[in-house]
Amino acid sequence: MDLVHVVGARPNFMKAAPVFEALSRSGSSQQVIHTGQHYDEKLSAVFFDQLELPAPDVNLGVGSGSHSEQTARVLLGLERTVDTTATAAVIVYGDVNSTLAAALLCAKERVPLVHVEAGLRSFDRSMPEEVNRVLTDAVADLLLITSPEAYAHLADEGVDASRIRFVGNPMIDTLLRHRDRFVAADQVAALGLPANYGVVTLHRPSNVDEPTAARHVVEALRGISHDLPLVVPLHPRGRARLRSLGLEDAADIRVIDPLGYVEFLSLVSGAKLAITDSGGVQEETTILDVPCLTVRPNTERPITVTHGTNKLCTPESLGQEAQAILTGERVFPADRPPLWDGRAGERIATAVLDLVSEHAGQA
Repeated sequence: MDLVHVVGARPNFMKAAPVFEALSRSGSSQQVIHTGQHYDEKLSAVFFDQLELPAPDVNLGVGSGSHSEQTARVLLGLERTVDTTATAAVIVYGDVNSTLAAALLCAKERVPLVHVEAGLRSFDRSMPEEVNRVLTDAVADLLLITSPEAYAHLADEGVDASRIRFVGNPMIDTLLRHRDRFVAADQVAALGLPANYGVVTLHRPSNVDEPTAARHVVEALRGISHDLPLVVPLHPRGRARLRSLGLEDAADIRVIDPLGYVEFLSLVSGAKLAITDSGGVQEETTILDVPCLTVRPNTERPITVTHGTNKLCTPESLGQEAQAILTGERVFPADRPPLWDGRAGERIATAVLDLVSEHAGQA
C-alpha cells in the first residue's frame, strides 16, 4: 500500500522533500500527487529538481481560481486519482487549498490522514489559510507540530493529545541540507546588485489588493530604498496594483520574476533586511540570521518572533521599523526554535509508520 504525499504549492515542496527521503530509506512505497495549485509549471519543475524530489506521479493541473473553485477542483481530481483501497495514509502539508481538499477526501473515504505543520494559528478567520488549518486539523488522524505552542492551540480545539507529535520543522531540514549551496555573491552578480540590499516578497490580499494598505506599503518601500536598495521577486498576485502605485518608479527598487529555491535563498542569505508577508520567509530568515519584518497584524508562526529574527509591523509602521534595523537598534534572540535541527523528516517518517502499523493492526 502506498503512502501518498499531496503537494500543491511551492512551500509544500520544501516540507515534503525530507519526509519523502526519510520514508524512502525505510523502504516505503510512496506516491507524489502535485495538484498544480501553483500553476507555473516551469518554476514548479525547478523546485522539484533542486530539492531532489521525484517527478510527481500525477499532476492534476488545477490551476488558479477562487478558493472554493480551486478546492473543489482538487477534491474532484484526487477522488478520481487516489485509489483509497491501496492507500496506507495520505500526508498533507501546510495550509493551502490542496491540503484542505485532500483532508476532506480522507475524511469521507476513511483514509488515515497525516497533517505536517499542524496546530499553527493566526486566529484570523479572514485568512483562507486559517480556515484550511482549522478544518484539516479537525479531521487529521496524526497532527505533526513544528513548535510547542501548537499543543495548546489543538488542545483548545478538543484534539486528543494522543494524536499529536512534536517533530520539528521539515522546511528547516531542507534549508540546512542545501545551505552550502546558498551563495549570495552569485545572485548579486547575476542581478547586478550592490553589496548592501534588502529583499521584499508580498502576495497577501491584505497588502496588495486593499488599495490603502497597498499604497502605504509602496510608499514605505520607496522610502526605505533611499537607504537600502531593494530587490522584489514579485508574485503574480498584486503585481499590476503595486506597479500602478509606483513601486518601480524608485531608482533603487528592482522588481524581478520569482526565483528558484536555491536562487531565492541565496539572495535572502546576503540581505541586510527581508520584508515579507510569507510564513516560509519568516522561518527561513530565522535560521539564516537575516532581520525580517512581516507586514501583517498577526502570524501563525509566533516562534519566529520569540526565538528568531522576525517582527510584525503594519504598512504604516514599516518604514520606521526598517530604520530601526538599519541603524542597529534591534537585538535578536540568540537561541533558535526547539527541534529546528535538520532531523524533522526522520521524526515524521517514524510517526507516519507508527500510524500505518496501528491502523493495519486494527484492520
